[in-house]
Amino acid sequence: MKLVVAIIKPSRLEEVRQALNSLDVHGMTVTEVKGYGRQKGHSEIYRGTEYAVHFLPKLKLEIALDDELVDQVATAIRDAAHTGRIGDGKVFVLELLAITRIRTGETGLSAL
Repeated sequence: MKLVVAIIKPSRLEEVRQALNSLDVHGMTVTEVKGYGRQKGHSEIYRGTEYAVHFLPKLKLEIALDDELVDQVATAIRDAAHTGRIGDGKVFVLELLAITRIRTGETGLSAL
């Protein structure tokens, strides 16, 4: 089992969700986060004063999967989140050691 973690632009969430639904992947956790990388922020003007915004809003997606789907899901996220501009995001794949469904006590793949 794997955990796919993706950092994407907020404007691309619906496209990513639709791409995952087309692969029959329906469960994910979405968290609003802030960060910076090569994009390094930008400047904004508020009431005539210029402010530097170093941390930009992003979304963090977390999806637990069977090993067989990881490559398809990573590719689908990459394709759906791609704009060709700096700051499109990243996809990470991590090993999941255990999963337990709290309601039923199921473990492993049956808990997905």
